[in-house]
Amino acid sequence: MSTPTEENFKYYKKAENKALELLAEMKATTPKKMDLEPAPLVAIFELHKGEMPAESTGKIVQGHLEQIMPYYASQSTNGT
Repeated sequence: MSTPTEENFKYYKKAENKALELLAEMKATTPKKMDLEPAPLVAIFELHKGEMPAESTGKIVQGHLEQIMPYYASQSTNGT
């Protein structure tokens, strides 16, 4: 039996996989990164729209970025 943390991680991984599928579809739509970059951010703001102020949503985004940037920073330094 999985713990609540393990269960949450499983749902996170399912959402992450879906986001990567959507990214692949978006890349097929346009090669311009400038067109693609704001789209996931807009989705996050839409997720929280009507529930909290935009400033709070921005802080959530910044917090997530602070968590994942070290992972991607280490990826780029390892040549992968």
